Amino acid sequence: MLFIDKLYETNSLDRNELKELIEANIYTPEDRLFYAARRTRERYYGRSVYFRGLIEFSNYCKNNCYYCGIRRNNKKIHRYRLTKEEILDCCAKGYELGFRTFVLQGGEDPYYTDEMIVDIIESIREKFPDCAITLSIGERPYDSYRRFWDAGADRYLLRHETANEVHYRKLHPSVMTLKSRKECLYNLKEIGFQVGAGFMVGSPYQTIDNLVEDLLFLKELEPHMVGIGPFIPHKDTIFRDEKGGDVDMTLLMLALIRLLLPKALIPSTTALGTVDPLGREKGFAAGANVVMPNLSPQKFRADYSLYDNKICTGLEAAESVEELKQKIEAIGFIPDMSRGDHIGFYLQKRQNSIDIN
Repeated sequence: MLFIDKLYETNSLDRNELKELIEANIYTPEDRLFYAARRTRERYYGRSVYFRGLIEFSNYCKNNCYYCGIRRNNKKIHRYRLTKEEILDCCAKGYELGFRTFVLQGGEDPYYTDEMIVDIIESIREKFPDCAITLSIGERPYDSYRRFWDAGADRYLLRHETANEVHYRKLHPSVMTLKSRKECLYNLKEIGFQVGAGFMVGSPYQTIDNLVEDLLFLKELEPHMVGIGPFIPHKDTIFRDEKGGDVDMTLLMLALIRLLLPKALIPSTTALGTVDPLGREKGFAAGANVVMPNLSPQKFRADYSLYDNKICTGLEAAESVEELKQKIEAIGFIPDMSRGDHIGFYLQKRQNSIDIN
């Protein structure tokens, strides 16, 4: 029970306490820790699991992150881009299935100019005014983020991947900097977005001290969403032979994040479901409360290959949403297809406009 009660009651621990707690739970995590995480989630969100419709609209990327299967220098991957019309079609199919949040995710693809992204956002907002629009398209200038917000985007996901400078250098080329990534996150928050950060668990060269820094950075940033998952190597990267991240360590991090950030929206990720057939269910039991089925065209799903063996069909796909709902209900949770906004976040004028109209 080392520090668990304190973390549950105060939602805070210092660096040394976090490290001791992690070290004490690496091999045999205490049930009390997961129980505390579930109690914390239920205090703010009940037993709801919020559904987001994921649209992976481009697997082109200008970056060469060493761990990523869609990195620029990977010549073996089949590249694709969706048109605005194809994206809107994905939204329409998702809306019919009941989704009220769309997550537009892609590599950092310069093909999609600010004007194009704004046009896509405005088109989605016009056709589906009651839906939340989430972007996950990497680092952009402050003015670009401002334009996306003004066009009607609500949320932005930008995983920091690691909060340690030395570790960041081992995972990314020198043209990318942790300083820039953090600056983008703070810019997004200042503009008004519901912001998501996150990191890989078990990435090459990662230490417990690195994980502690990740948790402390998240506590400092106070993001509205946190996405984490186990590192999974990709065959076309320099880390192809590295060991993948551990499921139990990922669940431990999920529980700690829930306790540190009690109001956060935390997905049980596709990566977790990829490395463990019951990974998604275990994620919910550790404090997660979001799931993101795939709305992308089926013919492209395997091409959005951030890591090997990504699940692209079955319950991960939006077509199986009813079966996924049943599985969630079977383990005692409530599927929720609403926008599912962060409980502490007061929506701006666009939500007021929706309510009035």
